[in-house]
Amino acid sequence: MSVLKKDQFVLPKGVIYLDGNSLGPLPKAAAARVQEMITDEWGEMLIRGWNKAAWMEQPARVGNMVAGIVGAPEGSVVMGDTLSIKVFQALASALKLRPGRKVILSDNGNFPSDLYMAEGLVGLLEQGYELRTVAPEEVTEAIGEDIAAVMLTEVDYRTGRKHDMKAITELAHANGAVMIWDLAHSAGALPVDLAGSNCEFAVGCTYKYLNGGPGAPGFIYVRPDLADEVQPALAGWLGHRQPFAFEQNYQPGQGIERMRVGTPPVIQLTALEVAMELWADVDMQALREASVALQEQFIEEIERDVPQLTLASPRNSAERGSQVSFRFEEGYAAMQAVIDRGVIGDFRAPDIMRFGFTPLYLDAEDVSKAVAIIRDVMENRLWDNEKYKTRARVT
Repeated sequence: MSVLKKDQFVLPKGVIYLDGNSLGPLPKAAAARVQEMITDEWGEMLIRGWNKAAWMEQPARVGNMVAGIVGAPEGSVVMGDTLSIKVFQALASALKLRPGRKVILSDNGNFPSDLYMAEGLVGLLEQGYELRTVAPEEVTEAIGEDIAAVMLTEVDYRTGRKHDMKAITELAHANGAVMIWDLAHSAGALPVDLAGSNCEFAVGCTYKYLNGGPGAPGFIYVRPDLADEVQPALAGWLGHRQPFAFEQNYQPGQGIERMRVGTPPVIQLTALEVAMELWADVDMQALREASVALQEQFIEEIERDVPQLTLASPRNSAERGSQVSFRFEEGYAAMQAVIDRGVIGDFRAPDIMRFGFTPLYLDAEDVSKAVAIIRDVMENRLWDNEKYKTRARVT
């Protein structure tokens, strides 16, 4: 079953885009829909758009679309704010569910922002709270009865290494801990079964594989049986049970609504809603199989033709997300040279050349063309040029 929808994306001529794990390309329908929203809704309706165009319901409506591809039931996911804010919300709520425990457990390969938010929360709470990090492969051994919450990103942002969501969640629960999953590199990349995992919380972003655009809002999932129990530390006015009653004291909204904070980014949500419509007929298992096939082809051809690069991702596809990373000492310069020749991947310190594989708009021919360009850059040392060695602000 093909999942290829290349004709529905804006893909610049001469570019092979292997960076959808950092920013997905523009869906062709998005620009017109956003312009319509700006002109016909914001322009003509003005403030009436909150009711007439159903802007206020958009975070829940789009949340249900996201829920459909992460294995969550309707009404358990809401959009808004950034992923970092959603991490903070989930962590703070998780700690309140385990008042007798003080340790947040994560791994040292987790995305830094997740760890920074945990550090910030620990600093605010004081009272002996602690963020404890271990190597990814040591997580299961570190889950003990002193852990309040386990916070992990399912797919490592550098290497693509994949945690076993169900097994780790079961272990966390066996030890009385709350489980939080970050799906930044999972949502839209591989099948996710939040309901089946039984985790309490999950968070994620939508500008990567979901193609919501730069700055697209994050999302948060709360297990339905806890939705009326969790206490959001960031008690924003739109998480209130009656925002427009303007009461002086916070009263949490019903269910997942209480995890809303501030005014939703309507323009950005409009672009995301269009992008999510592309997923309506996508079989996630078929997408996963196509992704793995592209990755396996890439690894085979790179290792055959480009011996200068060393595989950094797990060789077993079952242990990988939808990206493949290779190490090279001059990885930054090499990636810039590759990008300069039309193959867009990205670099992650200290030496990772990272490539994302999205079968919605990539095929086997794209992979072979990309490998040929990478081979040329490496074989002829085209990266060994000062213009490729000066690091830009975004790498």
